[in-house]
Amino acid sequence: MKITIVAGARPNFIKIAPIIKAIEKKQKDGANISYRLVHTGQHYDKNLSDTFFEELNIPHPNANLEVKSGSQSVQTAAIMIAFEQELLQNPCDLVLVVGDVNSTMACAVVAKKLNIKVTHVEAGIRSGDMTMPEEINRIVTDSITDYFFTTSTWAGENLLKYGAEPSTVHFVGNVMIDTLYQNLNRIAAPSFWNEFKLETGNYIILTLHRPANVDEEKSLINLLEGIDKMVGDKKIIFPIHPRTKAILGETNLELKNILFVEPQGYLNFMYLIKNSFAVITDSGGISEETTVLGIPCFTMRNNTERPETQTIGTNTLVGTSIENLEKIFGEFLVNGPRKAGIPELWDGKASERIIDILLSKK
Repeated sequence: MKITIVAGARPNFIKIAPIIKAIEKKQKDGANISYRLVHTGQHYDKNLSDTFFEELNIPHPNANLEVKSGSQSVQTAAIMIAFEQELLQNPCDLVLVVGDVNSTMACAVVAKKLNIKVTHVEAGIRSGDMTMPEEINRIVTDSITDYFFTTSTWAGENLLKYGAEPSTVHFVGNVMIDTLYQNLNRIAAPSFWNEFKLETGNYIILTLHRPANVDEEKSLINLLEGIDKMVGDKKIIFPIHPRTKAILGETNLELKNILFVEPQGYLNFMYLIKNSFAVITDSGGISEETTVLGIPCFTMRNNTERPETQTIGTNTLVGTSIENLEKIFGEFLVNGPRKAGIPELWDGKASERIIDILLSKK
């Protein structure tokens, strides 16, 4: 079985790492399976892409399509054109895509039009918010996928509602958590740990990147000033995304607690999360990692495609207004964290299950 694995953006790299390890383990056991790794180049900043290959011991990609940035349509079209040539020159039995970025959808469409089977890892998750490009990518990808691998039974139920054949839907767990468990003994404090006098539990992690929170300078500044005031004496570490940094420009912010740092590599970032007091974010994936690490997470969105992080895990949706965040975070400071657990099959073995199932499909 020849598999082409697609990675395009930061979350993809974290998800493919354990899948590659699972394939290589099967190869050592004599299984007839091989892979070709294609990096679309959707993220090309070293801190957002190359570092992850180095830190997670992912082999150098067999091909880099180098599409880089552009509008949603421009980037998607560039990926499709380049990936078609890649598949024509390097035929395979199966294209494996992960997550919900433009590369996921674009490469799935190209593969199907070339009559190549598609596997979607992290299939079936839905936010219900059609203003999110990721939601469109999920729906389109899942509409043409042959083998679905899900992180929850809820995701599987979504797929069945959309008409997926039950025999093609497999609840395997969460590959993001595979990577977390495989690297917990390797995480390390970032270079600024001592400079900022950071200690376990004395700081909060902040990440913001969604358009609703960062695209308008005035509202972004209002949000940052509100967060800065509500945390008491806790420091706030804010790894600022290049796009968010550009929006702020040369604005002179008078912030007492927020400390701006560069985007972090995986090992440093997981160390920061594991040792934090709490996390404030608008990311979906981070709420999965905080759930497993037992760190309270406050997600600045009105919806989530990962409801298990709320119902079972440590995540709380707080909307996009600073007033609502202040209210809910204030209650947390008074009452402490609520009881939480780890979702079913988030045990570090999802990737092994995926490869076992794919080998059984030959």
